[in-house]
Amino acid sequence: MSVKVEGLTKVYGTQKAVNGLSFEAKKGEVLGFLGPNGAGKTTTMKMISCFIPQTFGKATVCGFKTDVDPMEVRKKIGYLPEHNPLYKEMYIKEYLHFIAGVHKLKNKKSRVSEMIEMTGLEREQNKRIGQISKGYKQRVGLAQAMIHDPEVLILDEPTSGLDPNQLVEIRSLIKRLSKEKTVIFSTHIMQEVQAVCDRVVIINQGELVANDDIDTLQSKVRGEALIAVQFLEKAHEAQLAKINGVLNVRKLDNNRWLLSADLKKDIRPDLFRYAVNENLTIIELKKEVSSVEDVFQKLTSKK
Repeated sequence: MSVKVEGLTKVYGTQKAVNGLSFEAKKGEVLGFLGPNGAGKTTTMKMISCFIPQTFGKATVCGFKTDVDPMEVRKKIGYLPEHNPLYKEMYIKEYLHFIAGVHKLKNKKSRVSEMIEMTGLEREQNKRIGQISKGYKQRVGLAQAMIHDPEVLILDEPTSGLDPNQLVEIRSLIKRLSKEKTVIFSTHIMQEVQAVCDRVVIINQGELVANDDIDTLQSKVRGEALIAVQFLEKAHEAQLAKINGVLNVRKLDNNRWLLSADLKKDIRPDLFRYAVNENLTIIELKKEVSSVEDVFQKLTSKK
């Protein structure tokens, strides 16, 4: 397990910013780390990356405990914080050479060139960091986080300030990197979660409220599966209601029906068999799900 958090807690005076948090992040996946403002996301990421110590609990990165082997943990992690700290007076290439030196890389020149190409900084590499746009600053931040080839990437709002074309490129880069690394991805942009993440952890007021893949969470929040189906010919409500697992049938329009079903039962195979037996032609069939926004709002508004 690349990252394992058990009972992680951070207390400031009388306030628990993070309270007994436990989750795991595996190699080969992008873990979305979500929560409203003040939920404790950034505090958690700072503890995992050894920027601040935990009060209780433990966090392990690639087998090293954050409170026992912080230097080893730092070697394993690439971290892009939300407020990207850069030396604005330095040139991009100069800055990346500096970061490579901090990590004591032997192949500094080739690694810097590789990072510049990977993050699309070729045209801007000879500019001062203070002269480039916010989107390109984010790219520089990504490059510095990846330059030492870490096993774990922790990205806090990595797509902030990117234009639509840059978004597509960075999404693709993150997905490509996740095949060989563990990526923890924090964002407020729900479309990014849908596009990039394999699984999500949602916290609210410092506590875990969800830890699952997106499809499962969407179904759990709705409480039932909804199947929209349209037939070419006329179907009968009473017969649709008899299909195994169907809880409710509602007619929409133009031979379109909305069927609610038990979450534990996928009714689509039985629905196909029904259509064949009744000589009906299915021209549309889709599973309706709650949006990621719906899931997020419902899970974080309980308290």
